[in-house]
Amino acid sequence: MPTIKVSVTTSLSPEQALARLTDFGPARADAWSTVDAAGLTVHDQGPDWAEVTEGNRLGWERERYTWNAEAGTVTAVTLESNLWKAGNGWDYIITPDGTGSRVDVTARRDGFGVKGKLVGALLAVVGRSMIKSNTAKALS
Repeated sequence: MPTIKVSVTTSLSPEQALARLTDFGPARADAWSTVDAAGLTVHDQGPDWAEVTEGNRLGWERERYTWNAEAGTVTAVTLESNLWKAGNGWDYIITPDGTGSRVDVTARRDGFGVKGKLVGALLAVVGRSMIKSNTAKALS
Protein backbone atom coordinates (compact mmCIF):
# COMPACT_ATOMS: atom_id res chain seq x y z
CA MET A 1 0.00 0.00 0.00
CA PRO A 2 1.60 3.29 -1.04
CA THR A 3 1.99 5.69 1.87
CA ILE A 4 2.68 9.35 1.21
CA LYS A 5 3.74 11.79 3.93
CA VAL A 6 3.90 15.58 3.63
CA SER A 7 4.00 18.57 5.96
CA VAL A 8 2.33 21.90 5.30
CA THR A 9 2.62 25.12 7.27
CA THR A 10 -0.26 27.57 7.41
CA SER A 11 -1.06 30.89 9.02
CA LEU A 12 -4.23 29.29 10.41
CA SER A 13 -4.24 28.56 14.13
CA PRO A 14 -4.56 24.86 15.09
CA GLU A 15 -8.25 25.47 15.87
CA GLN A 16 -8.80 27.10 12.47
CA ALA A 17 -6.90 24.33 10.66
CA LEU A 18 -9.01 21.69 12.41
CA ALA A 19 -12.18 23.59 11.48
CA ARG A 20 -11.08 23.73 7.81
CA LEU A 21 -10.27 20.01 7.72
CA THR A 22 -13.64 19.10 9.24
CA ASP A 23 -15.90 21.55 7.38
CA PHE A 24 -18.20 19.40 5.24
CA GLY A 25 -20.41 22.27 4.06
CA PRO A 26 -20.48 23.82 0.57
CA ALA A 27 -17.14 25.59 1.18
CA ARG A 28 -15.39 22.19 1.14
CA ALA A 29 -15.58 22.02 -2.65
CA ASP A 30 -14.06 25.50 -2.87
CA ALA A 31 -11.20 24.63 -0.48
CA TRP A 32 -10.32 21.17 -1.86
CA SER A 33 -9.64 20.92 -5.60
CA THR A 34 -10.35 17.16 -5.56
CA VAL A 35 -13.92 17.65 -4.27
CA ASP A 36 -16.77 18.64 -6.59
CA ALA A 37 -19.83 20.15 -4.91
CA ALA A 38 -22.03 17.69 -6.84
CA GLY A 39 -20.01 14.78 -5.44
CA LEU A 40 -20.21 15.84 -1.78
CA THR A 41 -22.76 14.10 0.46
CA VAL A 42 -22.80 14.19 4.25
CA HIS A 43 -24.55 10.96 5.31
CA ASP A 44 -24.39 11.58 9.05
CA GLN A 45 -22.41 13.75 11.44
CA GLY A 46 -21.75 14.18 15.15
CA PRO A 47 -19.62 16.51 17.28
CA ASP A 48 -16.33 14.72 16.48
CA TRP A 49 -17.12 12.55 13.46
CA ALA A 50 -18.75 12.57 10.04
CA GLU A 51 -19.53 10.03 7.35
CA VAL A 52 -19.08 11.68 3.98
CA THR A 53 -18.91 10.77 0.31
CA GLU A 54 -16.66 13.13 -1.63
CA GLY A 55 -14.83 13.14 -4.91
CA ASN A 56 -15.01 14.17 -8.53
CA ARG A 57 -15.47 12.67 -12.01
CA LEU A 58 -12.29 10.62 -11.69
CA GLY A 59 -13.00 9.05 -8.33
CA TRP A 60 -15.05 9.10 -5.17
CA GLU A 61 -14.88 7.61 -1.72
CA ARG A 62 -17.16 7.27 1.25
CA GLU A 63 -15.14 7.98 4.38
CA ARG A 64 -15.62 8.00 8.12
CA TYR A 65 -13.88 11.07 9.55
CA THR A 66 -13.07 11.25 13.25
CA TRP A 67 -11.24 14.06 15.02
CA ASN A 68 -9.92 15.04 18.40
CA ALA A 69 -9.60 18.79 18.90
CA GLU A 70 -7.49 18.42 22.05
CA ALA A 71 -4.99 16.11 20.36
CA GLY A 72 -5.09 18.01 17.04
CA THR A 73 -5.82 14.92 14.96
CA VAL A 74 -8.14 14.08 12.09
CA THR A 75 -8.47 10.61 10.59
CA ALA A 76 -10.44 9.61 7.50
CA VAL A 77 -10.95 5.91 6.79
CA THR A 78 -12.26 4.75 3.41
CA LEU A 79 -15.45 2.71 3.74
CA GLU A 80 -16.02 2.26 0.00
CA SER A 81 -14.66 3.79 -3.19
CA ASN A 82 -14.35 3.31 -6.91
CA LEU A 83 -10.55 3.80 -6.62
CA TRP A 84 -9.34 2.78 -3.15
CA LYS A 85 -9.65 -0.34 -1.05
CA ALA A 86 -11.63 -0.12 2.18
CA GLY A 87 -9.39 0.75 5.12
CA ASN A 88 -7.29 3.24 3.15
CA GLY A 89 -7.38 6.84 4.24
CA TRP A 90 -5.78 9.96 5.64
CA ASP A 91 -4.26 11.06 8.92
CA TYR A 92 -3.70 14.71 9.80
CA ILE A 93 -1.73 15.87 12.84
CA ILE A 94 -1.98 19.58 13.61
CA THR A 95 0.64 21.26 15.78
CA PRO A 96 1.22 24.92 16.65
CA ASP A 97 3.98 26.53 14.59
CA GLY A 98 4.78 30.13 15.48
CA THR A 99 1.57 32.09 14.98
CA GLY A 100 0.12 29.38 12.72
CA SER A 101 0.20 25.62 12.42
CA ARG A 102 2.05 22.72 10.86
CA VAL A 103 -0.14 19.97 9.44
CA ASP A 104 1.48 16.59 8.92
CA VAL A 105 -0.45 14.49 6.40
CA THR A 106 -0.20 10.75 5.85
CA ALA A 107 -2.14 9.27 2.91
CA ARG A 108 -2.52 5.50 2.61
CA ARG A 109 -3.60 4.58 -0.91
CA ASP A 110 -4.01 1.02 -2.16
CA GLY A 111 -5.78 0.91 -5.52
CA PHE A 112 -9.04 -0.95 -6.06
CA GLY A 113 -9.57 -2.36 -9.54
CA VAL A 114 -7.67 -1.46 -12.69
CA LYS A 115 -8.48 2.27 -12.50
CA GLY A 116 -7.47 2.45 -8.84
CA LYS A 117 -4.20 0.66 -9.48
CA LEU A 118 -3.39 3.06 -12.35
CA VAL A 119 -4.20 6.12 -10.24
CA GLY A 120 -2.18 4.60 -7.38
CA ALA A 121 0.82 4.16 -9.70
CA LEU A 122 0.49 7.79 -10.77
CA LEU A 123 0.34 8.87 -7.11
CA ALA A 124 3.62 7.06 -6.49
CA VAL A 125 5.21 9.50 -8.98
CA VAL A 126 3.38 12.82 -8.38
CA GLY A 127 1.40 12.18 -5.22
CA ARG A 128 3.67 13.92 -2.76
CA SER A 129 3.68 17.25 -4.60
CA MET A 130 -0.03 17.00 -5.46
CA ILE A 131 -1.09 16.26 -1.87
CA LYS A 132 1.15 18.99 -0.50
CA SER A 133 -0.19 21.54 -2.99
CA ASN A 134 -3.86 20.60 -2.44
CA THR A 135 -3.48 20.68 1.35
CA ALA A 136 -1.65 24.01 1.31
CA LYS A 137 -4.40 25.53 -0.88
CA ALA A 138 -7.15 24.19 1.38
CA LEU A 139 -5.42 25.62 4.47
CA SER A 140 -4.62 29.02 2.94
